[in-house]
Amino acid sequence: MKAHDGMYIDGAWRPAAGRDTIPVVNPADEQIIAHVPAGTAEDVDAAVRAARAALPAWAATAPAERAERIAALRDVLVARKDEIAATVTAELGAPLPFSQAVHAGVPVLVAGSYAELAASYAFEEKVGNSTVYAEPVGVVGAITPWNYPLHQIVAKVAPALAAGCTVVLKPAEDTPLTAQLFAEAVHEAGVPAGVFNLVTGLGPVAGQALAEHDGVDLVSFTGSTAVGKQIGATAGASVKRVALELGGKSANVILPSADLARAVAVGVANVMGNSGQTCSAWTRMLVHTSRYDEAVALAAEAAAKYGDRIGPLVNAKQHARVRGYIEKGVAEGARLVAGGPEAPREQGYFVSPTVFADVTPEMTIAQEEIFGPVVSLIRYEDEDDALRIANGTVYGLAGAVWAGDEAEAVAFARRMDTGQVDINGGRFNPLAPFGGYKQSGVGRELGSHGLAEYLQTKSLQF
Repeated sequence: MKAHDGMYIDGAWRPAAGRDTIPVVNPADEQIIAHVPAGTAEDVDAAVRAARAALPAWAATAPAERAERIAALRDVLVARKDEIAATVTAELGAPLPFSQAVHAGVPVLVAGSYAELAASYAFEEKVGNSTVYAEPVGVVGAITPWNYPLHQIVAKVAPALAAGCTVVLKPAEDTPLTAQLFAEAVHEAGVPAGVFNLVTGLGPVAGQALAEHDGVDLVSFTGSTAVGKQIGATAGASVKRVALELGGKSANVILPSADLARAVAVGVANVMGNSGQTCSAWTRMLVHTSRYDEAVALAAEAAAKYGDRIGPLVNAKQHARVRGYIEKGVAEGARLVAGGPEAPREQGYFVSPTVFADVTPEMTIAQEEIFGPVVSLIRYEDEDDALRIANGTVYGLAGAVWAGDEAEAVAFARRMDTGQVDINGGRFNPLAPFGGYKQSGVGRELGSHGLAEYLQTKSLQF
């Protein structure tokens, strides 16, 4: 795979400050496909300085002009969608059709939504005898994960640019090639030098340097809750703003009146997508005791269809972690009805689609984020019991409710402690706010709520 041997800083590819590199591994065959520079604090400092220098002019640019640049970026992403999909497949392991539809397709929708929002957003309003202005927060340090490498970049960079902010991006070390492609797209779209900057590197080095840099005004991080806590503490030392999209253990609540076959099939598909490496995946399937055995059989049947249709996990560490959770589920008394900890292939970081029955709410696999293709079926006695179980984790990122009557599903969803709920299989909406309650994060992404994260408020009284 093509890889740059430098950092994208101030509108150009520049040599890295150090000589260390990071290997990029194809998780399907465990072969090294490229190397990228391991950024240092010196690289981060250069990128932040470039972003600060570019900030006054970009912040003063008319929203309509910012919208034009984002629209141009969207168009470049469309033109390079095949290259993007192939790159994501090579470094993440997602099957090519999934990379084409989701990894390359969704970011185009999100970028387009922010092109429209930048042109239409009310950056100024009258409130009594005051004029209230929404102004860019400043320089954004964006730290993105590997599971949706382009989507998470666009979900941060596009609203930041729409708001008038400048950005330094530190992508995940497992998927840096997609980030380099994005930097090329930014350049091709004519975004001014210094407005967007890219530093590849390790989290404890480059990520830490970005989070603690005095020239950064906001840190936007997506990743694990454990690392999010560290980012928040680091940013808090200099009273930086933070936006944190963290872990999840989302409940898929199937009420007795629901179409059980559809609810189970969609629920299993939701977890198997991206090999289960989705923070919002509905990994806990809650079914009324009267229909529980039927749901277990349906789930096992559905999972069996995904045997050769999901890709590997991203790396050896994640592979061992997910298999360890499956082993722990068995050890704690859950019943395997599909899959298991045994690797289905000799090469590559593959895990079999796995379904557990007889899972109780206190089990480890019902409480902790596994981040793999593992579904846990939990029985409940009545709606209050289902609500107690659904809300009974430290997370609150997403979820689903199924019922024969939409009003019944909505009433239950309104009582769930979570940031986003799909009703009877509701479709993805790129304008809907995404983010969590409790330890699933702080702030929101996507749509106008996502744009607001990158704005600060000033009022003038007359």
